Amino acid sequence: MTDPLTSDIDIDWVTERFGVTVTSADGGHPAHTVRDLVRLGLRHNRRRAHLLVSTVLGKHIPTRPAVVRGAADDLGDAIVAAIGADAAAHALVFGFAETATGLGHCVAERISASRYLHSTRRNLPGVEVSGTFEEGHSHATTHLLQPSRSAFLDPATPDETLILVDDEISTGRTALGAIESIISTRPRTRFVVASLVDMRTVAQRTECTEAATRLGVDVTYVALACGAITLPPTLLDDVWALESDELNPVAAQRGAVTTTTLDWPAGTPDGGRHGVLRAESADFHSAAGNAANTVAALLDPRRPVVVIGHEELMYAPLCLAEHLERRGFSVGYQTTTRSPAQVHDAPGYPLRRGFRFTAPEADPGTPRFVYNVLSAQFPDPHVVLVVDSPAHTPELRAPGGVVDALTAAGHPVTIAVLPATDQQSLARTRSEIR
Repeated sequence: MTDPLTSDIDIDWVTERFGVTVTSADGGHPAHTVRDLVRLGLRHNRRRAHLLVSTVLGKHIPTRPAVVRGAADDLGDAIVAAIGADAAAHALVFGFAETATGLGHCVAERISASRYLHSTRRNLPGVEVSGTFEEGHSHATTHLLQPSRSAFLDPATPDETLILVDDEISTGRTALGAIESIISTRPRTRFVVASLVDMRTVAQRTECTEAATRLGVDVTYVALACGAITLPPTLLDDVWALESDELNPVAAQRGAVTTTTLDWPAGTPDGGRHGVLRAESADFHSAAGNAANTVAALLDPRRPVVVIGHEELMYAPLCLAEHLERRGFSVGYQTTTRSPAQVHDAPGYPLRRGFRFTAPEADPGTPRFVYNVLSAQFPDPHVVLVVDSPAHTPELRAPGGVVDALTAAGHPVTIAVLPATDQQSLARTRSEIR
């Protein structure tokens, strides 16, 4: 398999096969274009057949942590340029699950926002849900809001800005749906919708403006690049009829498995699912550095490493990967996903290799996926699979689970278990803060 990022860069298999085109438009960051930030993929979804595979997000493609962080920093800088450093520093940042949980956290830190929260699809007993909204085209449509306390979402001041971060704006409806859900119980008027790429048509931009007026809110849109996508009318049926390449490759020799539990302080959030305060950032990064020390002791520094996060658990694995990169390891970073994309080992296609496995938590009847894992930049990698404790279940290691799938392909796997933050305990420690 060749590198989906660096080889055949002038070839786009989806365009050649189906006539889908992506073009750049005015707007965005001067250092980025749509063609640099995304490649065209295909998904197995009756709602939407195409998939914009990010080259900088670290989701479907193993990506150097510095590249992921750099793109997020540029997006944060664009937000500050749009609304000012003071408004950004006093803002609440919100990331969309599952894809933008790490991106949102990066942006919140870049702009030194007061606090950060991401939505979640995880619905565990005893965890309070403060709100929901729907994402119509997604494979898993319902987003849950689970801050440590409901007041976390309340505006700290009447003019506080809420910054919504996603990897792409396709129509704008998801962000507006979230805004409508939030203001129905917590009125506020100032919003920013920030993304790596903004693919809205002129008509969709007009619809977004009209919807904001109807809701009585001010919405500023910020993106690293703007563009447009043209979809043939038969694309849904044509892609649905197309068979993906076989998933779950098998090697001659199975990879070994090691497990370690990360020493993560109980009072330090493991990510943004229940919210993160600016004041907690230093403790978070200290914990991530200690976690990287634990993992590094189990690795061969001469061998490439791919750190794989579990679905929404994106930011802690990214920070762990950054620490390994600083220690001299050749590191790629990506995460598992709920999205069933098509795999084709063809020049110009970004998803050249894939794994389908049983979900380790919540709804084991719905499969999960991870793509590529290796590339020319990270050949024959040692996989560090970072999961939080609710995902450290028998299904994780059972036949058909992700560990089984990765080791069957010959990858040695180190499972790094991060003790999950308890929502109620976090609420108690923050009782004097908010």
